[in-house]
Amino acid sequence: MIAPFTPAWWCRNPHLQTILPNRLRPSPAVRLRRERVELPDGDFVDIDWTPRATGPIVLLLHGLQGSSRSRYARGLARAFDRAGWRGAVIHFRGCSGEPNRLPRGYHSGETGDIAYLARLLKEREPATPLAAVGVSLGGNVLLKWLGENGTASPLAAAVAVSVPFLLDRAADRLETGFARLYQWELLYSLRRALEVKRRAVPLPIAADLGRFKRMREFDDHVTAPLHGFRDSTHYYAECSSRKFLAGIRVPTLLIQAQDDPFMSADVIPRAHELPACVTLEVHPHGGHVGFVGGAWPWRPRYYLEERVPDFIGAQLRRGETSWPDRAANQTAEQAG
Repeated sequence: MIAPFTPAWWCRNPHLQTILPNRLRPSPAVRLRRERVELPDGDFVDIDWTPRATGPIVLLLHGLQGSSRSRYARGLARAFDRAGWRGAVIHFRGCSGEPNRLPRGYHSGETGDIAYLARLLKEREPATPLAAVGVSLGGNVLLKWLGENGTASPLAAAVAVSVPFLLDRAADRLETGFARLYQWELLYSLRRALEVKRRAVPLPIAADLGRFKRMREFDDHVTAPLHGFRDSTHYYAECSSRKFLAGIRVPTLLIQAQDDPFMSADVIPRAHELPACVTLEVHPHGGHVGFVGGAWPWRPRYYLEERVPDFIGAQLRRGETSWPDRAANQTAEQAG
């Protein structure tokens, strides 16, 4: 067992917890190779794989405007590789450094692509255990997908970190105090990516992107119309993962911080909302995708890179005896 998370004495502030590991930390070294997967609708997604050729597969779903270049993604991918697993960073459409082909992109509730990729991987290797980790927006997508699928999920384990369970309240939080700096940074990245995409793909968006100063405005005029929602209110209501939690039937760990500057603490679900297979780990401190510990600033401890593999490893070991039987059953179902 790993030691419980204790925030570093020199890094207790939620903004420092958020900024240090995701902006100031040296980028973790890990070799990645890219695979492009063609999707049924004519678009594509890119997967960045860690080096191993065999072993369990752990999918990593990044946050808003994240990628395999994100420090948390590289740190977790390295941790998966060290555990003897194959890490696979799944880029949402348009996040791998190249605009996707269709006007639509990705959003907090888009589960179709991860469902397709999971099926594809299980078809390739029916006997290989599959797990997934979702971070922030990616965590919302993962939990929604798990809740939608229930016992039909192909995963052996899942972890979701710093999830905005109620999207409307998370949007409200980004409009207050220091959090407005995070909102500005996200909107700048979203606007810049959309301008690049506009030069390659005709988009049914007439508005001047530069005038969007709030996440709600962007979601009203871009996210919602591109993905079939009436407006941001409709989008947030349909895609917030909290209402899907009761349907989860896969061993799942939720890691949250009460001082997460991207959301208010009341978005965190209550114990009665969770099925027995879901473990909720709430820490007073940790920021957003932070959880930095350690006695000294020159030797930080990145809790997520210890706790996430610890949980997944325990679930994989517990399910080892059932892998051959499960694979045989899947093969028989496919043949039938």
